[in-house]
Amino acid sequence: MGYKRKFTLISILMTLVLCLGMFAQFFIGSNNTAEAASLYWGSTGNKVSEVQRKLKQWDYYDGPIDGVFGQSTYDAVIFFQRKNGLKQDGVIGTQTANALGIQLTGSSSSQGSSSAGGNTGGNSNDVYLLARVVHGEARGEPYLGKVAVAAVVLNRVSHPNFPNTIAGVIYQPLAFTAVADGQMNITPDEESIRAARDALNGWDPTYGAIYYYNPATATSKWIWSRPVHIVIGKHSFAT
Repeated sequence: MGYKRKFTLISILMTLVLCLGMFAQFFIGSNNTAEAASLYWGSTGNKVSEVQRKLKQWDYYDGPIDGVFGQSTYDAVIFFQRKNGLKQDGVIGTQTANALGIQLTGSSSSQGSSSAGGNTGGNSNDVYLLARVVHGEARGEPYLGKVAVAAVVLNRVSHPNFPNTIAGVIYQPLAFTAVADGQMNITPDEESIRAARDALNGWDPTYGAIYYYNPATATSKWIWSRPVHIVIGKHSFAT
């Protein structure tokens, strides 16, 4: 009987150890899944390379595209976050990823990939990103003025002097006041979303304008030299 009790006790202990191991594996796996939803110092892989390419394209980063999140990538992320009104923590979470036009999970990002002139309406990321800049730049303007602001972004996408993606145009350093002062981070309303969608569907009330400004507040002498196509609300739209 003593041997049987001893064998039973050993069996129970082995079962407990096995259960604890399975629990630990599940817990660690869950944490890794959560960590995959952000990029930070020490992260590696294709997503880090994608971030580096984006930051390099917009002159925030001058290091190698090596897929390693180290000091130079961290510094570039902080610089990007500071310039775009984001929390300066050096971590690429949801907000910073959206600002960069990338998706943290899944395959390559589709955000910002649409070119102007395509009558597809854009994917949901394109629509929402464009709506955010519309809401930040043209909140309070007539609906036509909101579509016009979105159209300027899309006209820049197809223009050789500007980045060739929606995200690239919007986050080009100092291109839009709403990005610099953080107003773009305000949740867009339904009208701004609809205006973005209408512009993506091909509506351009500006007749090809790639600039706009408010004559009452503009201080740049250069912008006043641009040929104005149309005035909508408080904005003049020019090339």
